[in-house]
Amino acid sequence: MSLDTRPRTYATISGPIATFTTPDGRTEPIAAAPDEDIRQMVVERAADEARRSGIPVELVTTGDRGDHHFVISADATITDASVEANISESTEATDPSQEGKEVSEQAPGQTSAQSSSVPEPRARASFITAPSATEQSQSGWRGILTRLGFPVGPSRAVMDRAENERVVSQQWAGCRAIAVVNGKGGVGKTMTTAMISAVFARYGGGNVLAWDNNDTRGTLGWRTEQGLYDTTIRDLLPVAAELLAPKASVSDITRFVHHQTIDRYDVLRSNPELLATDQRIARAEFDLLMQVAARYYRVVIFDSGNDESADRWLRMIDSSHQLIIPTIAAPESAESAALLLDALRQRDERSRHLADNAVIVVTQAESGGAAAAAAIADGFPDQVRAVERIPFDRSLKSGALRLGDLRAATKDAWVRVAAAAARGL
Repeated sequence: MSLDTRPRTYATISGPIATFTTPDGRTEPIAAAPDEDIRQMVVERAADEARRSGIPVELVTTGDRGDHHFVISADATITDASVEANISESTEATDPSQEGKEVSEQAPGQTSAQSSSVPEPRARASFITAPSATEQSQSGWRGILTRLGFPVGPSRAVMDRAENERVVSQQWAGCRAIAVVNGKGGVGKTMTTAMISAVFARYGGGNVLAWDNNDTRGTLGWRTEQGLYDTTIRDLLPVAAELLAPKASVSDITRFVHHQTIDRYDVLRSNPELLATDQRIARAEFDLLMQVAARYYRVVIFDSGNDESADRWLRMIDSSHQLIIPTIAAPESAESAALLLDALRQRDERSRHLADNAVIVVTQAESGGAAAAAAIADGFPDQVRAVERIPFDRSLKSGALRLGDLRAATKDAWVRVAAAAARGL
């Protein structure tokens, strides 16, 4: 079908806003949410017109990414209109009478061998060139335009996401420990521990332990999967020396931790049914358990309790390379985080370094609390190395904590938090 006979639509795009013009001249505004792609929305709108008319439509776009001319089918398949036009012109110019005949332009007396030229070597990509973040990010409408001959570089958001994923995927020589701390309860320590553990495990390839370092009814086990054995840290402690023996194998730890089959990290549970007096761990016991963790895991993430005077809490701080301090968008939670930073800076030089290098995580606990979360976050940048915000997501409110259940924007936020922590390791 000739391009001239197809319905034509137009779109003017500026940032997340577009003005779409239908074939009959009506104009419609289109606005994209923060997690939506305005160009994909324009393509889908053109596809609606194709379905309505029963034939593909042309789409002419102008705006901040230049001018383009496409043909959009009913299933939103995109074809470059200029390529289709060239194919049509080439077909019309072909002389059927010349099909099957060889046309020769060699001069009289010149042999076929003389008229042929030596072909130039074919260009090829090196087999040992690693794919870059830019190459890996060519999906969505940018990938479509690139395949049609209109290369478009990745957006800043795509490049930042690729870099964050690269940072959390790296490996370190020796075990690294991250403590998730805040002396106030209900601020998201367990949620943060599970999400950060999932990010490090899924992007870095497992060998990540989430350790419920809590004397007072730690709930990490309630919001994560139970493994094959109903075991807790109290069961691991008596056999810690055996797990450190030369003959111990890497699978021996499986009896005492709970593997997360989707997010690929392990959980070392406390026992929420026991009183704090029945599961206190002394300094020497903590150190022994830390030796076991460092032997079997590359990253250990502590879900801390609220008793900042407990031996196991203080030894956790001494054993950690990075602090993550979560808070919800409430003044009391934020003040507790700030007081913790003050106390660590007065404790000793190493604790001061941990406080200065900490990552603050402000979680929007309610759907309408974005402004409150922003206000809390704005109070911390001069106190710590990084501040990250987590948008509201119903999947975080209750039930099992799984990275894959989150909205894309929430998942990206947790990857940013993990990357911020990784940069401090």
